[in-house]
Amino acid sequence: MAEDRMRVLVVDDERAIRRFLQTALTAHGYDVVEAATGEEALTATVAQRPDLIILDLGLPGIGGVEVARRLREWTNLPILILSVCDQEETKIAALDAGADDYLTKPFGIGELLARIRVAVRRASQPQGGPLFE
Repeated sequence: MAEDRMRVLVVDDERAIRRFLQTALTAHGYDVVEAATGEEALTATVAQRPDLIILDLGLPGIGGVEVARRLREWTNLPILILSVCDQEETKIAALDAGADDYLTKPFGIGELLARIRVAVRRASQPQGGPLFE
């Protein structure tokens, strides 16, 4: 992996989605690490040190909302939820658990890339101080 490329952790139990995202994100200059379960997501976050996490909610074992909650206990990495569930209550629960954004499946790769750029831009802004002096 190139050191100057952003590393994205893709967490989804569907192999087809992981492969699609691996191909699409790699073609746009990202390094991609994959996880299929919530447990793998937590382990990969520590081991692989991604710059951003794309997280599905419907995972075996630890679900996506709980993964986001646990990650927020120790990291401020941008978390983008990518889920088939479009119910408002589910979106609210995920965002309240610590997700930065929520995108429903099916989705366009252009919109996903734009949301990644926004999440990274927000994460790179200095916290607490005024933008202008």
